[in-house]
Amino acid sequence: MLVWLVMLLTLLVAAGADAQELAPRTYWPAPTGTRLLIAGYSRTTGDIVTDPTLPIANAESTIDNVVIGGQQTFDLFGLTANARVELPYTDGTTKADVMEQAVRRDVSGIGDVAMTLTVDLLGAPAMNREQFRKLVLEPRPILGASVRIVAPTGEYDADRLINVGTNRWAARLQLGYIQPLRPRWLLEAYAGAWFFADNDDFLGQRREQDPIAALEAHVVHVLRSGTWAAVDANYYAGGRSYVDGRPTGDSQSNSRLGFTLAWPLQRRHLIKIGVSQSISTTAGGDFTIAFLNYALAFDGSTRR
Repeated sequence: MLVWLVMLLTLLVAAGADAQELAPRTYWPAPTGTRLLIAGYSRTTGDIVTDPTLPIANAESTIDNVVIGGQQTFDLFGLTANARVELPYTDGTTKADVMEQAVRRDVSGIGDVAMTLTVDLLGAPAMNREQFRKLVLEPRPILGASVRIVAPTGEYDADRLINVGTNRWAARLQLGYIQPLRPRWLLEAYAGAWFFADNDDFLGQRREQDPIAALEAHVVHVLRSGTWAAVDANYYAGGRSYVDGRPTGDSQSNSRLGFTLAWPLQRRHLIKIGVSQSISTTAGGDFTIAFLNYALAFDGSTRR
């Protein structure tokens, strides 16, 4: 029972494809063969648009996002690895100032597919459930790495500034480190960067964007019941964009603070809720996110 609870609690993560995301427990491992189905809902309100990297000022949005996805834990040359795929559906309304004109845009449709590969490089080799149980009782430092790719599959209208899809590829490279403070207290620190391909059909022009560097930290407390709570914070900077080679004034230097709570229901089900709020912004990004996620776990591991 304990193993099932920890597997669920460590694998359920908030979906997102931006530097703004706060995702505690990303690099905590699971037994080989674990499969996870995920469904999530989030509501974002404030100064943000469906593509938060767009050069839009004074936006006021309400964006509802639903994500379905799946994750598989497997043995990658003796290391614990997770492969995850997520498909979002977005519905939102945005009021903003574009070129000193007030505009309103309602969007609804399927967003960009995201694919993530996470590998624990040190401290968490591929393991069965008995080995995983020992790690839960005696946690040790873990170093992990991940690559996340977002494909331009979402709905996109080249004549519109605000869309569900982004019409470009994006990739994030990240390192994550977990330091046990006590058996039930963990400190997590992540460092990474987003890289963006060009959008060659941005209102008839080409839009380029500099990388966005992001730092993320979490203090996690795991209760004996399997429930865990985390205080989350991040900082991200960069991302200035260029339209046909002309720089815009949208370089970011923002930070967020959040809280996450997750608890199990019976053996294979988990509910996770959370909220985060901007605490410092320079170019948009002053918004609040609240989310509710559900996960269903399956054990397909082989006995070793």
